[in-house]
Amino acid sequence: MTDLVSDAVAELYQLDPDEFMARRKDLAEAARAAGDPAAARQITGLRKPTRSAWVVNRLVRADPDVSPRLAALAGELRDAERSRQGARIRELSAARARLVDELTRQALSELPAPPAALREDVTATLDAAIADPEVAASLGTLVRAAHWAGFGLNLDGLPVPVPAPEPAKTKKPAPPEPSAERERRHREKIILAEREVADADGALDAATVEEQRLEDTVRRLETDLAEARQRLAEARRQAYRAESRQRRASVALSRLSHE
Repeated sequence: MTDLVSDAVAELYQLDPDEFMARRKDLAEAARAAGDPAAARQITGLRKPTRSAWVVNRLVRADPDVSPRLAALAGELRDAERSRQGARIRELSAARARLVDELTRQALSELPAPPAALREDVTATLDAAIADPEVAASLGTLVRAAHWAGFGLNLDGLPVPVPAPEPAKTKKPAPPEPSAERERRHREKIILAEREVADADGALDAATVEEQRLEDTVRRLETDLAEARQRLAEARRQAYRAESRQRRASVALSRLSHE
């Protein structure tokens, strides 16, 4: 990764998501102007994070102790699970909950009234970073919130091995294709692969935009709900005061009527 790309990554994944796209375009244009089209392509390929992913990225980049603390606890938990130390696992699980809660509060400390959905995504991502080394490795450049759906921890961080296919029966080798035909087929495969990448990029962009839109909608609805609850509480107070006033007026009227 060139310095231009590294600098762009460091800047973009700390930047508010609402400013990401415009700034990414500026940085890609600056890389092209500097005579580095490869860096420009890499910068253009950087994906906009959701707000919850941005909150975690900003935390990790602002506090260099976050990732080592998560990694240290993950290592202790893996050792305890491998050796089946029940008491130690329970002790470390409690420590895990405390650490995730502490880092979640730290990550959200500068945001005014963060919605519950945002808090849940940040908590889930930090918890997943302890459970899964792949999530831990992506901290700082997350594109979306992570959720660990397994049981316990991913003890080795590697995919489950797939059995090797049975060897195919020996066939009589086909005659070699002419060089021009091989080249033509190779170009066709490249074109198809480029189309697949472009389609996948478009689908990812659309999914990310929709995820961000829904996240914004949830945040707006939660804000509206909080305001509605405040208005309801005030209406209840006013109703209680009016009811008290009505009772006092009724008592006064009753007394006057009997005089």
